Amino acid sequence: MSKRIFALTIALALSIVAPFAVAAETAAAKDNSKAPKLLVVTPIKDFGTVPKGEKLDWAFEIRNTGASDLEIIAARPSCGCTVADFDKVIKAGQTGKVSAHVDTTNFAGPIAKTITIESNDPATPNAQVTITAVVKPFVEAYPAGFVRFNMLQGDIDKQSVTLYSEETDPFEIVKVESPQDWIHVDAKKLDAKDNLPNVGRAGANQYKLDITVGGPDSRVGPLAEKVHVITTSKHQPDYYISVSGVVRPTFRVEPSGVNFGEVAPTDAAATRSVIVRSNDLKTPENFVVTKAESGVPGVTAEVKPTANKGEYEVTLQVGKDAKGPLDGNVTIYTNDKTKPMVVVPLKGTVKTATASASNSK
Repeated sequence: MSKRIFALTIALALSIVAPFAVAAETAAAKDNSKAPKLLVVTPIKDFGTVPKGEKLDWAFEIRNTGASDLEIIAARPSCGCTVADFDKVIKAGQTGKVSAHVDTTNFAGPIAKTITIESNDPATPNAQVTITAVVKPFVEAYPAGFVRFNMLQGDIDKQSVTLYSEETDPFEIVKVESPQDWIHVDAKKLDAKDNLPNVGRAGANQYKLDITVGGPDSRVGPLAEKVHVITTSKHQPDYYISVSGVVRPTFRVEPSGVNFGEVAPTDAAATRSVIVRSNDLKTPENFVVTKAESGVPGVTAEVKPTANKGEYEVTLQVGKDAKGPLDGNVTIYTNDKTKPMVVVPLKGTVKTATASASNSK
């Protein structure tokens, strides 16, 4: 009897819930009928075989087949692909675009670069488009199409690459353009007897490029430059050699600025230290701090070497006669040819003695 009652209860519950479920599905269907709908006309663009270094540009058509505005929230590219532009709102029945750009300079062989399109389409909030190609290097460099430097400012270093072509036509270098005055490139056509063995076609022209970086005008920081080589290659007339690495300052100063804060009049020995350290890992002992001068009245500067080679401590001390604001610079002199002196800003305040403090003395 109890089983029969249980079965009747379940049946009654289902009869009550079912109409609501159907109604909910019907309402959702009605809502979706008013929603935008994203359709990618051609989701994959294949460029076929392209020369290395070619720039691939394509505008993917995005059609809104829904009943309300389609909003493109974002277009997120994969590594190596850049989104140039996209239409943020596409009206119902209209077509917009997502423009993509791929630079093949750093690729070789088959590539597939995707863009994920995020929209307010409830059915397909994320859609994907893809650019494909086979990148063929008609002009190549040995041992690689890049050079890397790790050097001090003022130093000069040189690295070489050999350029050649796989084409059957005679290969020549027409011109070499350097991105900076302190990056020099010397291109020389090799004699046949000096050609690298097993590199390129036998008997074809090879060019040796000596890339020299550095000097007093070199810029401190990361290197991210490209040397432009213009050639007679039909398929790849432009070749770029990446110049990467870092140019480090010859020495560093820590901290780069000094702040004494508020100095009590009773604190007659308020001091701060500045460490000047050579970045030369080979011969740090050649670096010398010759002197330090304070341009702030009431503050003295004293230089002494530390136990480490090429390292000096500059001690700044507030004297008893210092009063009021401390605002000025400390100049540190070195034997460095690139940067013979460095200026360190100094700030602080010497508080005025109170009457009680004066009487206590």
